[in-house]
Parts: sequence; structure tokens; C-alpha cells
Amino acid sequence: MLKLLKKLGKVALTSSLILAPATQVAFAQESSGEFEGEQVNVGVVGDNGAEVWGYVAEKALEQEGIEIDVTLLTDYNQPNEALANGSLDINAFQHVAFLENWNEANDEDLVNLGFTLVTPMGLYSDKITSVEEIVDGDSIAVPNDPTNGGRALLALEIAGLIEVDDAVGVLPTIDDITENPLNLEIIELDAAQIPQSLPDVAAAIINTGHAEDAGLSVTEDAIFVDTDTPEELSDTYRNIIAARSEDAESPLLLKIVELYQTADVAEVIIESSNGGSIPAWEGYEPAESTDGSEESSEESTEDTE
Repeated sequence: MLKLLKKLGKVALTSSLILAPATQVAFAQESSGEFEGEQVNVGVVGDNGAEVWGYVAEKALEQEGIEIDVTLLTDYNQPNEALANGSLDINAFQHVAFLENWNEANDEDLVNLGFTLVTPMGLYSDKITSVEEIVDGDSIAVPNDPTNGGRALLALEIAGLIEVDDAVGVLPTIDDITENPLNLEIIELDAAQIPQSLPDVAAAIINTGHAEDAGLSVTEDAIFVDTDTPEELSDTYRNIIAARSEDAESPLLLKIVELYQTADVAEVIIESSNGGSIPAWEGYEPAESTDGSEESSEESTEDTE
């Protein structure tokens, strides 16, 4: 559907550059004219985020006359800083737990405008093919930031490798491990660097965006994925569109959320991630197609092929 925007690094992308010239997308809904000529800057992290928002940008331009500039950033610190200082109008890269932790650490009040997707967190290895092959004394790499590190530890708990103190909620640390029967060595590393650490550890918990950028597929390469048991995954790990608090009721930004939370965007999310990311806004219900695969129950208004 939309296989582009690969390996661009830190660069601003205007909506006119989002789709390859050969791609034809027809949007049935006519513009109300209310937002004609408006501009919105959105910051994302990872190629898949750029791909999905590239599609949203084309849709917003054709349906509403809104120009969305997509800025692809290279780490998890930049998008919230840029949003807080006014360089961005919104960003879309983080889950609720990350936003809450960042707000507290930086004395800011960025807010959640709406949910986007759930990104699985997978356990990867180039040495073993199942969790059962992890043995006494093995080393496991996890992200070193509080929210992704906390989720990584909870993922290891779901996988049956460790136990953590339930009282600490969704942000456990290594100090909160209460049981470690295999005497695993938990190594904390910068999330973006973990894929390169695979040769040095038995396995590693890698954020899906960084895994995909490293050529790893959550559906094909991960030996364990925490969203395989969604009933055990906290809602605070649903990703969001974030804005400054003074823009929480902005009709323009809420229109962007509305344009995002649709069946056609859900299809782009699923396809661009090879099924690794799951649309997660309220009202989204995957439906079974006639061949047994899942499709959105919402009606798509465009032809994206």
C-alpha cells in the first residue's frame, strides 16, 4: 500500500511528499471548508509512524484542505520537547505511561487527544527460538527508560521468567524483581541501541519501532510478544496523539484525531507493521473476513491499493 519514507533520519516531510507519485488514493468525503488552508506539524518516531502519518496527511489535505507536515525524529526525547516548546502542534509516538512519566519529570502538562494503536513489545534473540530455551545465568537486555523498561520487566513476567512487585504498578524497576528463578542478568540499554546488542545477550526486549528499523519482524522474529495476552497488558500502554494542554479542545486538532481513527487508517497501521501494531481507539473492532483474516468492521471510504 504505502512502502516509503525508509531510512530518512531526522527530516521534515511536507504532505506533498508523503505519497509516491504513482500512488492513487481517492477520498470520497468532501471538505467542509472549515479547516481549508490550516497547517499542523506532527512529530513521529520510526519509519512506520511516518508511513501511517503520511497517509493521514494525504487524506487530511484532500478531505479537509489541512496541510500536515510530518517530522520524523530519531529518539524518544525529541518529540515531547518539541511539542512543549511549540515546534510541533502534536506528536504521535508514545503510550500513556510514557507521557505521564515525561510530564512529571519535566514539569509539563502535555495531554492525550486520542488513542492510536498498541505496539507490541517483543523478546528477540539470534541464539534461541523460544522462551523455554533461556537457561540459568542468561543475560536479557531491556530499555533503560522508566516506562519502556517497566513494560519490558512486565513482559518478562508475563513470559514466566521473573516476578515483580505488583504494588509498584506499571513502572517496576530491576529493584522491584521479587523472583528470578533463572538468575537472569537484566542489562539496561538505550532502547535504540538494543537491536545491536543481540549478539552479546541471550535475548532482548526491543520496542517494535526499533525492531522494525533493524529489520526484525514482531510477527516473525519475536520469540515472545506481550500483546499475545492482551488481558494482562495495561491500557496505559496504548499509544496516543499528544498536544499541549491549551490545545486540548482545538477543533482543528480534534479533526486530525477524527481523520486518524478510521478504518482505512487502521488498514495502513496493520499493513505497514506487517500486522505487528494493533489499532487501539475506542470503537475500533476488527472483523473476520471470509478468508478468516481480520478486517475492520468500520466502512472504508477510500481505495488504498
